[in-house]
Amino acid sequence: MIGKLQRVPLREVWKHEARDFTTWLQDNIEVISDVIEIELENPEREQAAGVFSVDLVADDGSGNPIVIENQLEKSDHDHLGKILTYLVAVGARVAIWIVADPRPEHISAITWLNESSSANFYLLKVEAIKIGESPPAPLLTVIVGPSEEGKSVGKTKKEIAERYIIRERFWTQFLEYAKRKTKLHANRSSTSHNWIGAGAGKQGLAYDYSIRKYEAQVELYIDRGKERGEENKVIFDQLFSHKPEIEEIYGEPLNWEKFEGKRACSIRKHIQIGGYRD
Repeated sequence: MIGKLQRVPLREVWKHEARDFTTWLQDNIEVISDVIEIELENPEREQAAGVFSVDLVADDGSGNPIVIENQLEKSDHDHLGKILTYLVAVGARVAIWIVADPRPEHISAITWLNESSSANFYLLKVEAIKIGESPPAPLLTVIVGPSEEGKSVGKTKKEIAERYIIRERFWTQFLEYAKRKTKLHANRSSTSHNWIGAGAGKQGLAYDYSIRKYEAQVELYIDRGKERGEENKVIFDQLFSHKPEIEEIYGEPLNWEKFEGKRACSIRKHIQIGGYRD
């Protein structure tokens, strides 16, 4: 015979969050250990964190503190703020938030914290269940926890954000410098993208600059559009006929790309002496 699983209202099992539920967790800390797969030891209640008190502080067996905060109700912003405050005050690297009903925005927040910080955060859902007339038993489920994949995603996001900031700083300095040399860039604004362009003063001709981590490129891009595509080759050939003089003025050899079978043409210089990282 198979019994039917029933959920029991949490307040019927633990009437008071601090006096009943937190005390029960202190006496049965292995329930959390089994779920998060970290051996928790020496749990202590109401540990001081400045003017606040942490529900539980345990250690991981190596003496590293772990903060545990409980809610027998829906997760809220107040407890999320407390967890972050306690984490810093206690000097912990792991925080466990146990709630009856995790809100979607707090699931997203804990996911983001795991991706963006060096600390590890667990969001657990607590339920009480029983079968038939059996005494109620706790059921803890990990809703969000740290992972190598999450940390990797967080690192990638951080690198992307940093890349955009550095590139915008680079282009700001580039445009400031360019103003001393030419008026071509007078109306250009800085950007966080990897390229920036300026009209060369002739229809269909533009100077494009691109920057990567450790290299850069400058080019004269020739493209008068689909309807006048043949003119691109004519312009390129006219310039190519003056290749020696142009390269002498530039000071170095250039890459001349006619792109046979394609509409546009390009005269470019690939620079390998530095990019936005160096």
